[in-house]
Amino acid sequence: MTLIALNKPFNMMSQFSAHPTRATLADCVRVPGVYPAGRLDADSEGLLLLTDDGALQARIADPHHKLAKTYLAQVEGVPDAAALAALAAGVDLGDFRTLPAAARVVAEPGWLWTRDPPIRFRAAIPTTWIELQIREGKNRQVRRMTAAVGFPTLRLVRVGIGNLALPQLGLAPGAWCEIDPAALGLSRQAPRPPVRRRYKS
Repeated sequence: MTLIALNKPFNMMSQFSAHPTRATLADCVRVPGVYPAGRLDADSEGLLLLTDDGALQARIADPHHKLAKTYLAQVEGVPDAAALAALAAGVDLGDFRTLPAAARVVAEPGWLWTRDPPIRFRAAIPTTWIELQIREGKNRQVRRMTAAVGFPTLRLVRVGIGNLALPQLGLAPGAWCEIDPAALGLSRQAPRPPVRRRYKS
C-alpha cells in the first residue's frame, strides 16, 4: 500500500491525464499506480493525498468516515461573529445544506508560501484569513460557503486531512513524500508521525 502526500500547486489539475493548458499531477508525481483520494480544484492549493489502494481511497474520500479536512481561506472583507456562526452552524447552498463546521479568524501563517500569481490586491478592500474544518467534500464547497455568508474566497489552501497537517510535512508547492496511513488517524491504532520515505521537489 502506497500513500503519498502532495502539496498541490495553484492552477494544477488533480488528474494524471494530460490537460491542454494546465499542469497535472504527472508533472510532480511519477509513481505508477497511484491516484487522488479526493480532489482539489485547479485554483485551490495544498494537501492532496494519492494512493494505490482503493479501500483506503474510499475511507479518505467518503464523508461517512468523518475524516476532517482543514482549509485556510483568504476572504474578501472582514467576517463578523454572525458570519462565522453561520459557517459553523451549516450553510444552505440551495442544492444542499452543509454540516456543522469549525470556523475562526486566524492570522496569515508565517509558513505559508507566496502564491504565483498572487491574488489581486485592492487597497480599499481588506482581506481576512479564515480557518475552516469540514467533514464533507462537495464541489467548491468552501468557496460556496464563504460566498453565501457574504465573504468571497480569494485564495484557498487545504492544510490538513485527518491528523495529517501540511506544515508538519514541510512540503513546498509541487513536492511530495510517502507517509504511513496510520498518520491520518483512520486506523484503530494510535496515529504515528508521518514517515518520510521518498521525497521529490
